[in-house]
Amino acid sequence: MEFENLITLINTVSSSKLTHFSIEYDGCKITMKADRGMKVTAVPAPGAAPLPLPVPAVEAPAAAPAPEQPQGDVVKSPLVGTFYNAQSPDADPFVRVGDTVKKGQVLGIVEAMKLMNEITSEYDGVVKEILVKNEQMVEYGQPLFVIG
Repeated sequence: MEFENLITLINTVSSSKLTHFSIEYDGCKITMKADRGMKVTAVPAPGAAPLPLPVPAVEAPAAAPAPEQPQGDVVKSPLVGTFYNAQSPDADPFVRVGDTVKKGQVLGIVEAMKLMNEITSEYDGVVKEILVKNEQMVEYGQPLFVIG
């Protein structure tokens, strides 16, 4: 990864609400964690060339209590990015709470690096909960929908 791209990536993560970000590119894995009151850190993968900038260590914040697990089948984000509940700002949302959905039906979009990735239902059922808001930053594996 070129140095300028790395700096752009660090600045983008720093200015977002993300607290954790990982990417693998050309055999190099970059993981960034941010404590909103501290600086962003970047850690190279084992065996990778060291990053060309000094990186201060950040202590991990105290663990927050575990949130209550949603009841039903959970559709999780397959990547880090920005969640959108509709095709465009003036369009109706793909789904609302109470809508019946089929396996493969589009529930939302996650934008990552200017690419729009459709999030589809892995289950047949009714949308019981939508756990994220439109234009909210989401992390890999973050629960987005509960289907019952």
